[in-house]
Amino acid sequence: MLRQALLLVITSLITSTTIANESPLRLATTTSTANSGLMSLLLPKFTEETSIEVHLIAVGTGKALRLGREGDVDAVLVHARVAEDEFVSGGYGIDRTDVMYNDFIIVGPQSDPAGVTKSKSVAEVLINIHTSKQPFISRGDDSGTHKRELILWQSSSKTPDGNWYREVGQGMGKTLQIANEIDGYTMTDRGTWLAYQSKLDIELLFEDDPPLYNPYGIIAVNPERHADINYTGASKLIKWITSPKVQKMIGEFKIKGQQLFVPSAENDG
Repeated sequence: MLRQALLLVITSLITSTTIANESPLRLATTTSTANSGLMSLLLPKFTEETSIEVHLIAVGTGKALRLGREGDVDAVLVHARVAEDEFVSGGYGIDRTDVMYNDFIIVGPQSDPAGVTKSKSVAEVLINIHTSKQPFISRGDDSGTHKRELILWQSSSKTPDGNWYREVGQGMGKTLQIANEIDGYTMTDRGTWLAYQSKLDIELLFEDDPPLYNPYGIIAVNPERHADINYTGASKLIKWITSPKVQKMIGEFKIKGQQLFVPSAENDG
């Protein structure tokens, strides 16, 4: 009996030491994945299976990549492919892998004074808003959403300027609230929209145009750049989140009955 008790204590100590030796993982991701609740679903399961605690930092894509360049995080999960490729080609990140995609939508006042609902493309949406000079609220925060918005303005051949175009330097939730307060238009990811929709008077006016599709990638910060990077933990997270089991969880994640993300990792499952 004493021997069994002693073995139990030793086993417990070994297990505790193993868990303690798993360094926390610092993950910078976008406000869209945090606001949707997806990370709250996934990360506790990752910790449960690997004993790796994840410290989540939800910011815009631009800031997430800056944190990666400075070595303040171990991995990033973001959505701005051009900026991601620059991050990797610059030697700041490695092992970039597709995870999922969702989409952006255009929301605005029910009266729709710019005629957004009559538009046949997102380029036409922006042209109509530009022509009518109706208020458009931009995140203006170098996030993935802001980066995509600027690309879309460029493709519409219109320059957003004047008092009608307002850059607020805020996250998506706050940007939606400001657009709601002034009866303006904005572009948002679908997940944040569904999370805030019940609190807003503005409505979804335009969707389902290919330029609005929004892919996400996960990237490990290059350990050769910073000595304290938890590359082992980052690699485990990349392998875990792109596994068939977790990809299925991502595809089944819904808000109000609507699927938010489409899994896109290539795997053998």
